Formats: sequence, C-alpha cells, structure tokens
Amino acid sequence: MAIYSNDVINIISNILPKKTFEIISIEEANDRICIEDIKATSNLPKFNNSTMDGYALINLKKNDILDIEDIIFAGDDNKNLIKDNSCVKIMTGARVPLNALAVVPKENVELMNNNKIKLRSDIKKDHFIRFIGEDIKKDDLLIEKNTKLNFSHITLLAAQGNTHIKVYKKISLVVFGSGEELKLHYQQIQDHQIYNSNTLSLISRCKELDCNTTFIGQAKDSKESIKELILNSLDHDLIITTGGVSVGDADFTKEAFLELNMEILFDGIIIKPGKPTIFGKIGNTYILNLPGNPLASALVFEVFGKVLLNVLSGKKDIYLNYINSILEEDLINRKGADTIIPGFFNGESFKPEEKRAPGMVCTLSKCNAMIILDKNVQKLEKNTKVKVLPIAWDFYSKNKKDYLTYE
Repeated sequence: MAIYSNDVINIISNILPKKTFEIISIEEANDRICIEDIKATSNLPKFNNSTMDGYALINLKKNDILDIEDIIFAGDDNKNLIKDNSCVKIMTGARVPLNALAVVPKENVELMNNNKIKLRSDIKKDHFIRFIGEDIKKDDLLIEKNTKLNFSHITLLAAQGNTHIKVYKKISLVVFGSGEELKLHYQQIQDHQIYNSNTLSLISRCKELDCNTTFIGQAKDSKESIKELILNSLDHDLIITTGGVSVGDADFTKEAFLELNMEILFDGIIIKPGKPTIFGKIGNTYILNLPGNPLASALVFEVFGKVLLNVLSGKKDIYLNYINSILEEDLINRKGADTIIPGFFNGESFKPEEKRAPGMVCTLSKCNAMIILDKNVQKLEKNTKVKVLPIAWDFYSKNKKDYLTYE
C-alpha cells in the first residue's frame, strides 16, 4: 500500500544501517563523515600574540615617549618583560611579553631620534593582542560526531596538529538497468528503441554525492537475469534500480527481489510524479527501486534518495532544508497527492519549469531547485510564499548582482 511523503521520510530516517570505519589522513578527509567527537588538545592561540606590526607597551598615555628596547619576530621564544617607559618592537603573530598592556600599530606612533617613539593618542588596554585560548580553548568541542567534513574542519584539525581522523567508510552502492528494450548509451539503437538515461543519471548523481558507485550491467528480460545482478550486489550498502522489465511491468523486478527474501519497508508513495517507488532490504543491503520515467525517477531520488544516502553515510544532518521564497507566477495543480514541481530559484523568487512531464529528460538541466505541494493544493497565485528545496546548488548567477547589505 502506498504511503505519504512524511511516512516515507520517517521510515528512511529510522533505519539502522551497519556502518564500518577507517582512519585516513586529514588531506583526504574532505566530504567524509567524522565518526567521533573531536576536542581541542591545546589552546589557540597557545600564547598571547600581536595582531599587528607595532610596539608592545605598558605605558598607554598620549605623548608618552618610550625607548625601543628590543624587537620580537614571529617564532621568537622571547620571554623578556617590558620595562617602564620602554616598549618592544613586535611583528604580527609574535609572542607578546607577559606584562604588555597593549600593542600600538606602527602607523599610530611618531618615530623619534635616539630609538624612541611618541604616542600620538591614548592607547586602549588589550588593543591588538590576541590572547591565549581566545579562538579555541583546550577541550572545546571542535567537530561534532557525524559531521560532514569540509575545508573549515580541515583547518581546525591542522591547527591542532591532527594528522589523521577516523571516518565512516563511503557508501558502497550498485546501480543496474533493466529491460532489453532500453539500450546503453554506447550501444547502437534502432528507430523503435531508446537509450537508458536513468542508469547513467543515477550513477552520475551518486558520484556527485560522494558515494562509491558501481554499474554492473543491464538485466535481460527475465527474473533470473535480475536475480543474478542482485545476488552479485549484496555485499554493498545499497542497490538502486529503476522501473521494470520489457513492457514496463514493475512487478517483474519486484518479484525478483521478493524471491530473494526482500523485506519491503514501503511499496509506493502517494506523490506526483513517482508513485511506483519501492524501498526494501535484503540482509544488510537496502534496495531502492525508483520509477521508470526519467524525470519521476530523478525527482523522487532528490526528495527521498538523498535522505537515504545521508542516513547510510552516518551524517547527523539528514533532512532536506529549504529557503523561504515567493512564486514568480501562478501555478495550477491537480490535487490528490503531494506534487514535486521542479524549477529555477534566482535568489529572490521561484519559477516553475514548464516542461515537467514524468517521462522528460530535459527538465532538470534547466532547474536548480524544486517545491513540493501538499496533496490539497489546487492553485497558488503569483507572490505566494513557497519553500524552495535546492537540487544543484553551486549558487551563482550569470548576471552580476549587488550582494552587499545596506542599512
């Protein structure tokens, strides 16, 4: 029996996949999922240091004249204290003497004869000093368990002297095609035949989402052929396939899975497009059987498949997020099921794509986002507030925009 979208998300988010880990160098850790909390092993900065090239001092009054008694470069282990009516020339990042009250930038002093400076104004205490632990304190939580690592996390690890990190292994998934009437892109076709775009679409998308993705071929028009591919894939985390076999009878593929003791977790989604979607499990391997129509298959994967990949990968942030926006034009819908509407979000409004029939392949090349209408929605007028979900999210514009914020 088909179920609604929220029920699908609940089922997917509550599965308990078997996860394994590995230890890798931090240079290889981008986009990997951290398996444990990472805490700081030392303060950052480790010592008080100067944020400017200037002079460290203990006298702070305008017109004070100070002797330059020393110079400290970044990396020097100079622990001398500053004497009264004296100062120390200091470079950015250098250790500040323990009794220093402030650093004055070199452009804010008057350089005098006899190796002296004169303060041009009163100096505020603690100015231009970066203090021990100001950035990070020892034992601070740097990276939360199940975080997807990016360049900023690598920065934290490197700043603490970490060389390796424990991460979950990447998702291992298999994609295979079904149906002899569908031909792979490198095969010759006749006028009555079509290319299988679904399989390559899913392989490409899963690679973009950082999965170890394997294509194991195209099944022939028999349960035995499909079962052979399934049995060859049960050492992976996930099997993804689309549609059915021959004349499009999806139950044929379903029967092959059932004969191999697949536990069905849901059978059908009350959504347009994409109702004939099946999710199940054989042993520790999950199975996602998507619709055969290209656009339906791709959109269902964007809504539900990405959440599934997040769960399987061990991420803590598994749910799709959205941006509040407005509709660029009126939108008519046939109610009765939740409806996925692909379109383009320009940063200010969402424009539905006109060509969005389930069997189309051109649609998503023009889209970067989607909205999902509740089953009771029949019409939305222009400027109605909508929740935009990103698809391809390198968020740039072909037109130059003013991105400054003003009062």
